Amino acid sequence: MRPESLFPLFGPITTLKGVGERVAPLLRKVAGPLVRDVVFLAPTSVVARRPARVIDLVEDAVQTLTVTIESHQKPARPGQPWRIRAFDDTGFVHLVFFKGVGAHLEQRNPVGAVRAVSGKIERDRYGTHLQIVHPDYMVSFERAADIPQIEPIYPATAGLPSRGVRRLVLAALERAPVLPEWQDPAWLAKQRWPSWREALASLHTPASEADVSLQSPHRRRLAFDELLAHQLALAQRKQSARADPAPAVAASALAERAQAALPYRLTGAQTRTLAEIRGDLQSGRRMTRIVQGDVGAGKTVVALLAMLDVAASGRQAVLMAPTEILARQHFETLAGPLAAVGVKAVLLTGRHKGAARAERLAELASGLTAVAIGTHALFQDDVVFRDLALTVIDEQHRFGVNERGRLRGKGEAAHMLALSATPIPRTLELTVYGDLDVSHLDEKPPGRMPVATRVAPMPRLDDVVARLNEAVAKGAQAFWICPLVSESEILDVAAAEARWEALRAVFGETVGMVHGRLPSTVKDDVMARFVDGSLRVLVATTVVEVGVDVPAATIMVIEQAERFGLAQLHQLRGRVGRGSGESSCVLLYDPPLSETAKSRLDVLRRTDDGFVIAEKDLELRGGGDPLGLAQSGFPAYRIADAVAHRDLIAAAADDARLILARDPALASPRGQAVAVLKELFDWRPDGSVSQAG
Repeated sequence: MRPESLFPLFGPITTLKGVGERVAPLLRKVAGPLVRDVVFLAPTSVVARRPARVIDLVEDAVQTLTVTIESHQKPARPGQPWRIRAFDDTGFVHLVFFKGVGAHLEQRNPVGAVRAVSGKIERDRYGTHLQIVHPDYMVSFERAADIPQIEPIYPATAGLPSRGVRRLVLAALERAPVLPEWQDPAWLAKQRWPSWREALASLHTPASEADVSLQSPHRRRLAFDELLAHQLALAQRKQSARADPAPAVAASALAERAQAALPYRLTGAQTRTLAEIRGDLQSGRRMTRIVQGDVGAGKTVVALLAMLDVAASGRQAVLMAPTEILARQHFETLAGPLAAVGVKAVLLTGRHKGAARAERLAELASGLTAVAIGTHALFQDDVVFRDLALTVIDEQHRFGVNERGRLRGKGEAAHMLALSATPIPRTLELTVYGDLDVSHLDEKPPGRMPVATRVAPMPRLDDVVARLNEAVAKGAQAFWICPLVSESEILDVAAAEARWEALRAVFGETVGMVHGRLPSTVKDDVMARFVDGSLRVLVATTVVEVGVDVPAATIMVIEQAERFGLAQLHQLRGRVGRGSGESSCVLLYDPPLSETAKSRLDVLRRTDDGFVIAEKDLELRGGGDPLGLAQSGFPAYRIADAVAHRDLIAAAADDARLILARDPALASPRGQAVAVLKELFDWRPDGSVSQAG
């Protein structure tokens, strides 16, 4: 139940003065549908308007000056600007206006009038005059004080400029109430942070450029509030899941037999992770655990042994993969070891229809089949399990919360084990996996060969193709990843098609292509042909899941590697080096490289540890979404920046745990204030802030 004190903030934006039918969709696009969303919209920068005389004007600076209108210079022909020549006691400046507004200007600014003018100082095209094109402000001398010395700049959109957004933000700010303090007083004093309401006011009324810094005291205060609200939501979700009773599953002789039959010994990380999973399964409480590990670290084997423990208990397990080809690959990998110890597995995908599907469903419903492997088809309404005790979700970020929930709902309090090959920096884990227990597979299986990584400039493309031709002639297979083009899938596809045509001229019909605009059946067919070896080179964009196991693929070529994030390059490189032979990765780049780009590519040459690479990516690329985290279930923070404020994440998580340990019902005075904070952000299960009033 939302407290009454928050009602003004959760009203629709149309309750703000000036937000009618025209402005509402524009403001919704910039901020969101609620008054709260407008209050949370932080300025991105400031314009410092420094007073100056004409003689002191600095090009490319934004400055304010007081001048007298000397003359109006009308355009000689259409398309030319209207110019106002103005002066002070030190020199002349031109004020330049386009779009035929001259007559209006002359009427409002007659010759001899004194005006306060502010804008960006430029040279004219001939370099002879200083000018201001379309001044930001041009007011009478008496209103000079109306020109702000420091002006915050807000996100804007066509039809709603920054200044209009600022006016609406200040109107929304007036609705923000003074709320009870939810932060620990000692922590607040130590950080020297203002109250929530004071911090909001400082956010929107900066007095200097430092005030819009992500590290300003008021911004850090507000960021910590948001992080605390998120960590509270995650902690409560985790607490709730742990409270659910679940079937206790013991370690089994069946799994021990399967482990003994493996052609290799488990790594120390696999042994540790399996022990952590078995501890959860035996606890009698629902497991919600994620196993993080690089491609090839052995996540599937650990999941297999856990599923065998479940099968030995007479219950069922299911493994869901995001694509049919990955599901089929998992089935081919697991069906043999399962059958060897007498456990029946079944593959269920969208392609199974009619009698084949009915037979599979009957075996699951009766319990005859202990392990199901498949895609989204597993959580359809007609799929019924006799006793589902464990759901394993591969690349869990590829599924929505509702999809994962529907699958888990097939069993009464079924345990959940997620697998992820996308290394998240340890400093950010709590933001993504705060509601899960985390296991790390941070060792490579013995015998796995490192991938030799080389860097080469794009002008050497022909040399790379020639060497690739030699390798393919000897039986090798290769991935060829095309560059990201202007963040446009259409342009990405065009680049991939152009490269495919060029490589076909060399390799003929043995070159295949996959990209995000192909039908899934076509993609699956191309991938299957690559897996069986009939295609030798696969051209692909990064929007396509190419994480299939192709042991014969030993070469990875990535065009314009400088356009990719480190973590993404590492993921792509992990598609090779999965067999026993030597593998290589060639990173092609467009010279010249920036120092940051050089550092990033050098990191890839020096290490193949995904966790080290993810942290380095964070360090080198800073804020925004450098790791593609938005695609990995990363929360949609409004005020906090998970990179800039990562030092606050662990503190927020610790505070959330402490609050719930001392006051699980949030009944104390501080608990009630914290409940208001939670409602203020209203986190959804998928890690986004609610947009509904």
